Amino acid sequence: MAKYAFYPGCTLHSTGVEFGASTDLVCDTLGLEMLEIPDWNCCGASSAHSMDHALFLALPARNLAQAQQVPVEDETAELSLAIPCAACYSRTAAADLALRNDPVFCAQMESVLDFQFNGRIRPRNLLDILANDFSSSQLTANVSKPLQGLKVVSYYGCLLVRPPEYTARWDDPEHPQSMDHILQLMGAQPMPWSYGVDCCGGSLTLNRADVVVHLVDILARAAIEAGADALVTACPMCMANVDGRQKYRGELPIPRPPKPDYEPLPLFYFPELMALAYDLPMHKVLTRHLVDPRPLLKRLE
Repeated sequence: MAKYAFYPGCTLHSTGVEFGASTDLVCDTLGLEMLEIPDWNCCGASSAHSMDHALFLALPARNLAQAQQVPVEDETAELSLAIPCAACYSRTAAADLALRNDPVFCAQMESVLDFQFNGRIRPRNLLDILANDFSSSQLTANVSKPLQGLKVVSYYGCLLVRPPEYTARWDDPEHPQSMDHILQLMGAQPMPWSYGVDCCGGSLTLNRADVVVHLVDILARAAIEAGADALVTACPMCMANVDGRQKYRGELPIPRPPKPDYEPLPLFYFPELMALAYDLPMHKVLTRHLVDPRPLLKRLE
């Protein structure tokens, strides 16, 4: 059984519970032992970076310090820190880069947090782990209900593979393919499109709903033009925006964007589709989506 340190982040137990539940099911099925880091804290996404640069790095740096406490047999070996959320991953990767390359920041964090940075922990996104640590045969071994007929577009968002100095280029920062690879193994049909790393508006949904509605409209229309039945993501913020703002436009200033002339598309977390292909119990989780995916799944049997 492969062992990974695990940082769930705030959303996997709250607004992104679909992500958390499907991640647990898929990891158990694939034999990943996720060792949750002790006493973890919020990484600061998505507001700390816009308020205080030091806090932006210090919050995830503390999680890296806590991850060094995860017990392993070889305390000198590198240990991957699995992070499902794209925003949490980006923030933690930024802190890891600062600890490695900025001696002043590293010394400050070691003093404040009372730890010795050893560089043993490597932050990695869950998508990176599944796509690069597992062979195609390992990923398909548990497929019992292939997602035949399901046409999807992979939506990575702007934080999952960029900027490349954070993400260490485990996928192409302009044209990533990891999610397409996994979805194809699950039996789905990834459709080519040009919006996979475009921004959904992030946390602007709280104070500039008009901007987010506009950006989400662009994504939804592009997905429909590509022939997709649904979008697939690895980011809870992208899920909240694309899943929610297609239908719920919010209080928008004048002039208001016109009501969409398209049927809203469902959005899945990629482990949800893996769980469905593995025929794992996902019924209660699917009811939490704002754009109900069950009619689409029923139509495709």
